[in-house]
Amino acid sequence: QSLGQWLASANDDHSLGVFLRQFRRREMVRIAWRDIAGWADLNETLRDLSALACACVAVSLAMLHQWQSDELGMPMGEQSGKPQSLVVLGMGKLGAGELNYSSDIDLIFAYPEEGQTQGGRRYEQSNSEYFIRLGRRLINVIHQQTAEGYVFRVDMRLRPFGDVGPLAVGFDAMENYYQSHGREWERYAMVKAAVIAGDHEAGAELMAILRPFVYRRYLDYGAFESLREMKAMIATEVKRKGMENNVKLGPGGIREVEFIGQVYQLIRGGRDKSLQIRPIQQVLALLLEKELLPAFVVDSLQSAYVFLRQAENRLQAMADQQTHTLPGTELERQRLVVAMGSDSWQNFEAQLREHMSKVHDAFEQVFAAPQREQGSDYDAVWNGSASDEQAIAVLQNKGYPQADEALRLLQGLREGSTFRRLSSHGRERMDRLMPLLLGVVVTLGHSEKVLARVIDLIEAIARRTTYLALLVENPMALSQVVKLFDASPWIAKHLARYPVLLDELLDARRLYAPPDRAGLETELKQLLAQAGDDLEQQMDVLRHFKQANVLRVAAADVMGVFPLMIVSDHLTEIAEVVMQQVVNIAYQHLQAKHGHPQCLGDDSHMHEPGFLVIAYGKMGGFELGYSSDLDVVFLQGNYKCGGHTNGESATDNMVFFARMGQRIIHIMTALTPSGILYEIDSRLRPNGDAGMLVSDLNAFAIYQENDAWTWEHQALVRARVVVGDAKLAKRFDVIRAKVLEHKRHPQPLQADVCEMRLKMREALSRAEAGMFDLKQDPGGIADIEFIVQYAVLRWAPQHPALMVWTDNIRLLEALVKEGLLSGRDAQLLADAYRCYRAAVHRLGLQEMKAIVPEQKFADLRSSVTRIWQDLLETVE
Repeated sequence: QSLGQWLASANDDHSLGVFLRQFRRREMVRIAWRDIAGWADLNETLRDLSALACACVAVSLAMLHQWQSDELGMPMGEQSGKPQSLVVLGMGKLGAGELNYSSDIDLIFAYPEEGQTQGGRRYEQSNSEYFIRLGRRLINVIHQQTAEGYVFRVDMRLRPFGDVGPLAVGFDAMENYYQSHGREWERYAMVKAAVIAGDHEAGAELMAILRPFVYRRYLDYGAFESLREMKAMIATEVKRKGMENNVKLGPGGIREVEFIGQVYQLIRGGRDKSLQIRPIQQVLALLLEKELLPAFVVDSLQSAYVFLRQAENRLQAMADQQTHTLPGTELERQRLVVAMGSDSWQNFEAQLREHMSKVHDAFEQVFAAPQREQGSDYDAVWNGSASDEQAIAVLQNKGYPQADEALRLLQGLREGSTFRRLSSHGRERMDRLMPLLLGVVVTLGHSEKVLARVIDLIEAIARRTTYLALLVENPMALSQVVKLFDASPWIAKHLARYPVLLDELLDARRLYAPPDRAGLETELKQLLAQAGDDLEQQMDVLRHFKQANVLRVAAADVMGVFPLMIVSDHLTEIAEVVMQQVVNIAYQHLQAKHGHPQCLGDDSHMHEPGFLVIAYGKMGGFELGYSSDLDVVFLQGNYKCGGHTNGESATDNMVFFARMGQRIIHIMTALTPSGILYEIDSRLRPNGDAGMLVSDLNAFAIYQENDAWTWEHQALVRARVVVGDAKLAKRFDVIRAKVLEHKRHPQPLQADVCEMRLKMREALSRAEAGMFDLKQDPGGIADIEFIVQYAVLRWAPQHPALMVWTDNIRLLEALVKEGLLSGRDAQLLADAYRCYRAAVHRLGLQEMKAIVPEQKFADLRSSVTRIWQDLLETVE
């Protein structure tokens, strides 16, 4: 019989309680028999016990609610005017589906809206009064000890304000409580919370309300500190009460396994929704999958958890007592040995101790406080207990050459508004961090310079003290911060602007090994899948993805892991992967509103016109830098007049694509708290700013063939499709080749190229006397690019191989293969191009302009100028 059938003849609270207790006894015998006989594994046993408790609560609540509403009237929502029902949250093991034989069930009662009862036989009362009364009846039916025993012991102390709080709380009051008064241990408790009875639809709304309290938007390394303090309190209590043999609370017990899993949930669950799950074994498996814990640790924890939970269950099954302590009598020990399938107490205890030892070792590794000399000299320097003279002497002895400057920086931070505005908790974290920081900074050269950069970061992150906790709790991250800040002030500013990226420093293997294109695509798709259809969240995901991966490239760059060309390839791939997803998001948004664009094809059938993003400039040439804009042109294939989308809110195709271009630019350039994605420059489209944002491909072809200037054909040399319909992309390639292979007379071509180069130099060169602007001065980067573009435009009609590539290095190689440029000259240009761009990269990472003393690259500059003169200042 189901529980509903079993309770069908109950007609009041007393008979309901009697039938419940009888049903519970029957089911407990069934579950225990299957468990001890080995017919059910641990997970099935825990699920059955949890399902039994949930069913008892849910069916009892439904019956009591019906009886009470018949008498007192139905509680109605003040705002919605709809009937209200109680929502019961199961906490702890019940919420996670992990209940043991003699567990209490921890419950919280909530209801959606305030209001009044209506339609009862007695006086009206408030919803609050109604649900408190209902909650008391439910507890009495389940919890009360009678001649039949009890169903489950009920613990309501996890509700807002605990024992002194109301038994049932409205959703608004719940939200206010957790926002204003919620404590760290309550976040931990809420990790396993689940709606187990009552109005499940309203319960889902409540869980959504509570989720931001449990799972913070940013990585929350304060959870280490909080759970460490909780475990210390538990350990003190265990020691005081002599509970070292407690399989739940003792060292290496069940609670430590749960703490290990849940600390990662609290830290990362706000960013990674896949971690917002309840069963601890699933959590551990996910931590292995995400490489947050090594395989041998997860294997040990899972094996220990199964063994300890089995032991706990069988301890409690013997007398239906809530115990977690190993038995002391010989008879009880033998019962446990038999129930656990062991052959002796010694072997059982040895196996138990081995499991608990491995759990405790893992717990100590995860929760170990960072190493720090107690009462170190750096403490006195930071907290001001040392005089200025003493502090300077300490810093000098430790290795700070400009100790007075270092002390000035520290005092500026401690006496400044940032530190003064911190909470007491924030100041404690800062007091723990700064001595650690001083010890790390001094291991590198340029100590005071690096200290200043790191202090700028601390000024930026201090108000979010969870970032301070991240650095305190992770010596590796602190070490990486100092190392990277020493190598690059650009990285220092990048991290200070986007401190959420500090998480990227936790794993050096990942930090210095940026993913390839396939890895980037997989990562971004997974992140966007978690964001759903929320455009704001999608934009945040895109920005964080871009910033994190650019940081990885920069870290690999400054540490010499990658050569220049690989750096640019990676930066270009990041931009392309981002652009692909931005186009998808923009299209999906408009398609959902207007339907798919359609037009009549050459075959007299309806087709989607297709859309292209054409990359020009550095993106087109695979040469993006860390702060490069994206030069793009948007094209679509609706080249025949007419055509509309096929949705309910249909619109003209041209309008659809114009809006799509606007939305792409908005997603890319909108300034959010996470910054912008990329600056977009679309002025290379036909007719520039005066032209349409999205042109059709035929109009683009006509413009390029009839109206484009020579400089626009130069730009086309570096143009390529980066996103879009494959068939349309082939048509673009045909048009590009047709334009580039147009025969041009050398003299006017030379004149046009030289004129444009002179205009650029006059407008953009920033060098002073005795200095060399690597990009714009004669013999620099722009000259090499113009030489290549001129050569392609001049010789492409006779040499189609010049139209294959869009990057300068491979175009130079093609010019040599076609016999149009000597191998020596091409090598000189390629070497100069690489050297100049490498210098630009290095200067950029040092936050310096691309200007060097003119003698630095004098030989290369002279060679480039000679080749320029040979090609562009002689008329044939």
